[in-house]
Amino acid sequence: MKKIFYLKTCDTCKRILKEFDLNDFELREIKSKPITEKELTELRSLTDSYESLLNKRAQIYKRDKLKDKNLSEQEIEKLILSEYTLLKRPVFQFTDRIFIGNSKSTIEELKIFI
Repeated sequence: MKKIFYLKTCDTCKRILKEFDLNDFELREIKSKPITEKELTELRSLTDSYESLLNKRAQIYKRDKLKDKNLSEQEIEKLILSEYTLLKRPVFQFTDRIFIGNSKSTIEELKIFI
């Protein structure tokens, strides 16, 4: 299974997606079709924590001063499920591997992997 979670209005997501041949991927636009609890659990199983999936640059993260709160894994999970902008993106999901976010190092590693 190859899946990409992205936001179609995000210029960074658009730029990154253009760099890859996406024919073998299921594209999942998270605003029009929000991530499910099952999908988020699958993503979590491929990484070290829900926090690694949390978009700390999101407006709501800043507005609600979430950085000042000591959030549990369960609270972070619920936040991501309740607000699509809190999922760090893009997320490239493979059967046994995940690439989260848009850092240069993540994208370079993804290019090697694909």
